[in-house]
Amino acid sequence: MNLIIVSVAEGILWGVMALGLFISFRILNIADLTMEGTFPLGASVAAVLITNGLNPYYATLIALLSGMMGGLITGLLITKGGIQPLLAGILTMTGLYSINLRVMGRSNISLLNQPRVTSLTGMNDYYNSIIIGMILLIFFIVILYAFFLSDYGQALIATGDNERMAISLGIRTHQMKITGLMLSNGLVALSGALIAQHSGYADISMGIGTIVIALASVMIAEVTMSNIAFLPRLISLPLGAIIYRLIISGALSLGLNPNDLKFISAILLAIIMILPSMWHKYGMQFSTYRQEEQR
Repeated sequence: MNLIIVSVAEGILWGVMALGLFISFRILNIADLTMEGTFPLGASVAAVLITNGLNPYYATLIALLSGMMGGLITGLLITKGGIQPLLAGILTMTGLYSINLRVMGRSNISLLNQPRVTSLTGMNDYYNSIIIGMILLIFFIVILYAFFLSDYGQALIATGDNERMAISLGIRTHQMKITGLMLSNGLVALSGALIAQHSGYADISMGIGTIVIALASVMIAEVTMSNIAFLPRLISLPLGAIIYRLIISGALSLGLNPNDLKFISAILLAIIMILPSMWHKYGMQFSTYRQEEQR
């Protein structure tokens, strides 16, 4: 039971990041590596502000805004600098590593004896994380759903679907890309701030491999809940993150070395990404075989 509660708590917090990745990866169709820099940026900003006496709620909000600034830099590199999205994300991510070190002043900061948003209700930290995470997820899912129903949100979706057609319709695609990347990285930084407070520390290396975790969460959601409407699709993203955490926790409980966690995550993501094509290929062959057998 404890394993399930821990996995659900962590999955909900990672689900915030899955929402961010969904915007850049699925809506804008951009493989944005900036998140490996904005995730620890959100954690480091929140940790520094909290240890300096700022209310953790304000610190978390500022962490979200710092992530949006990271997305803004990548967006400007893509739209104004003419740099390929993948390379622009790598450049921003690399620069943010040094900025994160500057912000923290050292490689890690402890938050164990500090007030945190995940420890303000007087309950167990995991239950706190579930409550806070659920509130934030519901809030952002409703906001994003309303946003993407608006004309501006539809223009952003059109930019990701077909940029040339969007331009022909008079949509400012550069503005859409910048907005989408700011929203995406803001949510990623928020997730970093929440996970740092949940874990009790912020570390310079905590962003390594986060894109794999977010991708796995998105792919699990899409594989398990395919062909669904937009709102259920948003809701499925944190569910995918929870399933991912349950799988990882289950693997570790079987005695696998925690040092192999990144390797396990990579293998899991590869399997999830291969499954749809394998299912389509061999499912079609099996269906054809059954039809010929019946004849």
